[in-house]
Formats: sequence, structure tokens, C-alpha cells
Amino acid sequence: MKKPTLLALGIALALGVSGCQSQPNAEQSPAVSVTAEQQAGFALKNFDKSVAPQQDFFRFVNGNWVSETAIPADKVRWGSFDELRENADQQVLEIIRELAAGQHPKNSDAQKIADLYHSFLNEPLINTLGLNPLRGDIARIQQVRTHQELASLWGELQQYRFGAPLAVFVGQDQRQSDQYITGASQAGLGLPDRDYYLKDDERSLALLGQYKAFIATLWQLAGWDNPDQAADHVLAIEKQLATIQWGRIQNRDRNATYNKLTIAEIEQTAPGFDWRAFLTAAELGKVNELVIRQPTYFTAFAKLQADIPVAHWQTYLKFHLLRANAANLSEPFAKASFEFYGKTLSGQQEQRSREKLAVNVVDSNLGFMVGKEYVARHFKPEAKARMDVMIENLRVAFKEAIDELEWMSAETKVEAQAKLAKFNTKIGYPDVWRDYDCLTIEANDLIGNLRRSSECEYQRMVNRLGQPVNRDEWGMTPQTVNAYYSSTMNEIVFPAAILQPPFFNVDADDAVNYGAIGGVIGHEFTHGFDDQGRRSDGDGNLRDWWTPEDARQFSERAQRMIDQYNAFNPIDNLHLQGALGLGENIADLGGLTVAFRAYQNATKDQPKQTIAGFTPEQRFFIGWSQVWRIKFRDEALRQQVITGPHSPGMYRVLGVLSNMPEFYDAFEVKPGDGMYREEEVRVKIW
Repeated sequence: MKKPTLLALGIALALGVSGCQSQPNAEQSPAVSVTAEQQAGFALKNFDKSVAPQQDFFRFVNGNWVSETAIPADKVRWGSFDELRENADQQVLEIIRELAAGQHPKNSDAQKIADLYHSFLNEPLINTLGLNPLRGDIARIQQVRTHQELASLWGELQQYRFGAPLAVFVGQDQRQSDQYITGASQAGLGLPDRDYYLKDDERSLALLGQYKAFIATLWQLAGWDNPDQAADHVLAIEKQLATIQWGRIQNRDRNATYNKLTIAEIEQTAPGFDWRAFLTAAELGKVNELVIRQPTYFTAFAKLQADIPVAHWQTYLKFHLLRANAANLSEPFAKASFEFYGKTLSGQQEQRSREKLAVNVVDSNLGFMVGKEYVARHFKPEAKARMDVMIENLRVAFKEAIDELEWMSAETKVEAQAKLAKFNTKIGYPDVWRDYDCLTIEANDLIGNLRRSSECEYQRMVNRLGQPVNRDEWGMTPQTVNAYYSSTMNEIVFPAAILQPPFFNVDADDAVNYGAIGGVIGHEFTHGFDDQGRRSDGDGNLRDWWTPEDARQFSERAQRMIDQYNAFNPIDNLHLQGALGLGENIADLGGLTVAFRAYQNATKDQPKQTIAGFTPEQRFFIGWSQVWRIKFRDEALRQQVITGPHSPGMYRVLGVLSNMPEFYDAFEVKPGDGMYREEEVRVKIW
């Protein structure tokens, strides 16, 4: 889970330089020596030819793969992303193993990577230590006697990210993006979302019962008295927090969640909580103002925390201390954590191997240090060169698309073009690598290593205050299979690991690459113009640059998209939340539409070639569809629908293509076909 930040990363799948022209000649044709399937960029064995493309394009392209592929026992989902992530994890593991086999100077990069790995793999020591690594934290919690002392403890705990119903963070100011500011957000739940506590259907109530049993189990493993009573207290507090928290749809509203208040104003808005003690303990005592993301939550929380006895808060804190560390404690704690969060909540059948878990630990704490070595071994410079061309082609296509919009006024188009011209791009890896000088790693101190890592990153974050905005900073490591748009940076970012098939295939023809990575590039561009990205200007500042009529036209089209996705029902009459996924769905549709235009521009002087029986236009849409092949375990699918802004893969195909006339033309879709929508209900925004 990423820490809360004002950086406002628009995570997509999961990207400029202004004034560049299309350069189709810079893209080389595939080498003659590659196979027909490599040139095509897709495998026909994955297709289900019993399904017509006009009826269900996702099944047509991916049906055999879906039918014949089993989700690995240690996974909760499996698809194109997951295959690449598994590959990247294996490559990182090989790097770590190699370093772990040697002797290295103290505090060198290699020593830190190797010894963090060793500390995680040393299960005999971890089992011997039991709960001892947390004794100091337990004693600190037991020292609390008053609500003022409780506020101070919550401030101290900010750097460890557990046990506090509020979280502070330092990031770019959304209204003044050239400086950093401190913000505060709701927090404090042990389940993924407040809705898990508020639903009263049979399945939700059963899950709450299982969560309560998990609380009692950890309590009992710690050797503490009255586990059932402790579980009652913890669940009662979390239910009350959930009741006053904002939902995910409300939290998407960047204007509603930007409330800059002085400390005096916060004390008036949320009286009864010792804000100054809290901020001082959080090393933010000199801060004069905060951006409060959910003001009604903080008002209600301030009263609630005072009404709950300190003894009950201590029980809550001790449980969350155990919960946050259980996976890295002795075997009984780690097993209990996996049984609930892995099996019960997500449907995972088997725990991942210790080595695979170690990769996650090293990646999470030394990610850019490992990333430097990953890039040296696995990133191809030619991939970046070809991406540079494609990105600029997409920018030109987006510029043309804005000019041709019938619903947008000339006044707003000027602002939109100015923003597009200012997009920055980052591909592959950072120009400036993050240092980890603040972190000491010991081979026999796993919990200590993780604590020191948290302290290091918290200090890195707090030290931003008063400093120039670091525009070299990346929000993802190079070995991450993903991409993102940052509204405050107004930049699109593609880590190295995503630049592989099926997203990006240097051997495949342009049609498949534009449908796959081109659609992803377009997706990230469009995030700058989705329902929330459109609220920022080219400098990354939250500013309304729309005429009222243009804003109305946009909202009318966006509502049609919400209605379309609300109708999708992936499981158990649990429909997609169109409003929650609106930004991602707008980015999918706009991105693929612009990618199609960019492909046409780039290849307009080239002869059209049929490959594997498909025209270039058809291969373009095949490229998009194969990117989203995926299977979920039921529990994981429910969790994504409830908490995730991204639509499950099949709807990223069906929902997008059923709105694109270019797809209708490519596959001769007619009224009555499953992929057909009446023209008046199709969505066209960008």
C-alpha cells in the first residue's frame, strides 16, 4: 500500500516535450528473422474462435487462455500484469541471491540488500525471538494514561504507519505545486475499506465475524488475557471510525479533499483533540497549516477519541501493532496473518515461498537501490528510443483530438492545449537515484531493519518541507510493472518493467504495440483530462480553467460512462461502481481512441499488411484486449469491485470498445451484436 501523499498519483494499469511532430520513419519494421507469431505480437492459441469478435471481444481474444489457465495457488489473480510481475520478481530475486552470496563493505548498497534478505530468511532466529522485537512498543502503549498522551503517541507512530486513526503526510501543494505542504487524512481500519464494516448482508457480516476471530487469535498468540473481549473493543472502535469516514467516491473529489486550515482553525473545526501535542510528536510542530482531506471526519473523530476510554484505545493500539508486524514475526503470527488477509479476504490458497516474500520486503524498503541493478541488467535502450517516438506521436494525436472536439469551446481548448504541451515524461528509470544513507541494515534484526526503514522514509518525507520540489523523484521503482500520471507534476511515468510483451514488443508490428503500450500511453495522457485530472492546469495547480458550459458538457458525458459501468455485474449481483472507476474508465476510452489516431498518423504512408488473418486495425484492438487478460479468485474480485478504481480486465475491453466507432468499423459490428451500443448512448469525451 502506498503512503498517503499530496503527489496525487493517478495509477493507471496499472505518461511530455512540447511541439514535437510525428516521426513514423523512426520506427523500424520488425526483423525478418522473427516468427510470424512474434511479428503479430499475439498468440492465436489464446483465442476462442467459437466466440465472434462482434459478440464478446474479450472472450474472442482471451477465451482459450481463460479456460485453460489456472491461477497459481500462491496468487489471488493471474493475468498479463501478474505474469510480468512474476518475471520481474524472479529477476530481482536473482540479483538479491547473487549479492547475498558475497561479503560486502558495511553500509554499501550490496551489504544492505544482502543483509535485509538474510534477516528475512532467518526463520529460526525469528521464531526464537517471538514477540520480543515488539516489547518496547508494547511498553510504550501501556504507559499512556490520558487522551493528551494518546495524541502524542499517535504522533510518534506516524513514521511506522500503524495504529493511528489519522495520518499526516508531506507532498506537493495541489494549489501551489512548486512547494510542499503537510496534509492529514483519515486512517485506522484493519479491513481494506469502510464499506466492509457498514454492509449488513450475510457475506459481509460473516467476514466481520472472521475478522473478529483474527483479532482474538493474534491477542491469544501474544499470551494476553481476554482475547474475545479485546476483539469486541477493537471491532467496536473500527466500526465507529468506519461510520464517520468518507467513502472512496467522495475521496476522489480533489476540490472537496483540499481544505487548507491553520492550526488554530483546525482546533476550532475539530476541538477535543490535542493537535499541537500530536504534531509535535510527529516532528511537525513548526507547521502552521494543514490540508485536511476529510474535515467532517476530523470533527467527528476529535469527539469520538475523547469519548472512548484510554484503556480501549490501548487495546486497539496493541492489536494494530501485532497486525502490522505479524507477517514478519514468528511462524504462528505469520500464519495467522496469511490465513486471514491471504486466504479469507483474498482467496489465496497457498503462501508464497519465503524467497518470493523476501523480494517484496527488499523491494518495499530498498526498491530504488535494487532498481539500479535491475536497469543495468534488464532495460534495453532501444525500448526507450522507440517509446520516445510513440509518446510524441500520441501527444500530436491528442493535440489533434482536442482541436476537433465539437463540444468544447475555443477558450477551453486553448487551456487544454497549453496543459498538454507542458506534460513531462519519464521512461525506464530515474535520472537521479534515491539514496539510502539514512538506513542501517543488520543481518539478524528483521523488525529493527523494517522500523529503521520506516523512520528513514518518514524523515525523507518530513525533510521536504521548505525545500524546492524534487522533480527528479519517481513514485515507482523501475522494476514495477505499472505506470502513472501525477497531477501536481503534470507528468507521465513508465517504469522499465512494463516495457515488455504483451505491453511492448520490439519484435511486433506497430498495430499491436499501439493498441497495447500506445493505449497505455494514451491512458496516462488522458488522466490529465479525466474528471479529476482536468481540475489541474499545466503547472500542476488545482485551478478551474473550464467555462461553465464546457464543464457541463463534460459532466454530461461522464455521467453516461458512470451509467454504463454501473450496469456491469461481475459477481454476486455486486455491480461495478461507475463513479469510483470514472477516472480510469475515461482514461481507458480516451487513451485508446488517441492511440488509434496516433497509429493511423504514424503508418499512413505504409502499405496495409494482413498478419495472421487480421488487418492492421483489427490487430490494434487485439493488442489492447490481450493486455487485459486476467482471472480472479472470487474473494479478490469482490475486493477489487469494492475498493479498486480499476475495472476488472474484461470490462476494460468490453466497456471501451463498445464505445469506439473505430472498433465497429474494424470488425463490422452491427445492431444486435453483443458489442453494439446505440449511437446516442455511446460515450465520446476525448
